[in-house]
Amino acid sequence: MSRLEFRVHELTVGQLAERSGVAVSALHFYESKGLISSRRTAGNQRRFTRDTLRRVAFVKVAQRVGIPLDRIRDALATLPEERTPTTEDWARLSETWRTELDDRIAQLEKLRDDLTDCIGCGCLSIKTCALANPYDRLGDEGPGPRRLLVERHRDRPKSSGKAAAAATNPCTDCP
Repeated sequence: MSRLEFRVHELTVGQLAERSGVAVSALHFYESKGLISSRRTAGNQRRFTRDTLRRVAFVKVAQRVGIPLDRIRDALATLPEERTPTTEDWARLSETWRTELDDRIAQLEKLRDDLTDCIGCGCLSIKTCALANPYDRLGDEGPGPRRLLVERHRDRPKSSGKAAAAATNPCTDCP
């Protein structure tokens, strides 16, 4: 891999691809989605400012944790143009996704821990379903695998009575 000189302020798409580890076609896609931008030379070649390296790295990390491209684009739009984002800029952006990532982590932990148990889908075909979800009580909470779904707290409807008890401890024979 070639090393970029510090005094180089603009990169070709090939240099950006090599240095960022992202394919040229992906960079073109990112640009078409408004995640990065370039200027065109007189010969219609793309030139990217050095701060684009950080933006591409941010896109890669955000995608890796499952942030949708439109949310990434909105976040990048709040950053200053033509300047390398500061530590404070990145901290502010990452904070906006902290709750969403915490919810995803909780979802994955619940999936891992309950994968071999009744998932509350309403099928009642496994022996444990009759104990863990008798009469499909979790169906009162909504469709799908209710015990494995972790919804965002602000979006979750308030539960009460039997449905709340079933969601907390669906097995009526257990403490």
